[in-house]
Amino acid sequence: MAEATATFDVRRKGTAGVVDVQGDVTAGSEEVLMHAYESAGDVTAVILNFTGLSYMNSGGIGLLVTLLVRARRRSQRLLAYGLSEHYRQIFELTRLDEAIGIHDTEQDALAAAGAA
Repeated sequence: MAEATATFDVRRKGTAGVVDVQGDVTAGSEEVLMHAYESAGDVTAVILNFTGLSYMNSGGIGLLVTLLVRARRRSQRLLAYGLSEHYRQIFELTRLDEAIGIHDTEQDALAAAGAA
């Protein structure tokens, strides 16, 4: 299995869990990402903070789809902020932006999640 090259730190903000993404998100990140998701606990929304994202490949995009499925099973919303223009375009091309709410700032994402 590929070694994880990203860290995911979880902060609780009201009814939302904010996951601070640092580093490269690839297929090797699955275990640490899912652990971070589980440690967010019983939240109504999971907000991914991509300001520390260095790189994400197709394996990383696949992980986001897996995360989206898990969140939907729990009736949780998945939101994101801090995406560079490049990754915003990738989210649009893959239509992930239709399933994951994309925001400019943490405050915007928290407000959209109803957690502000």
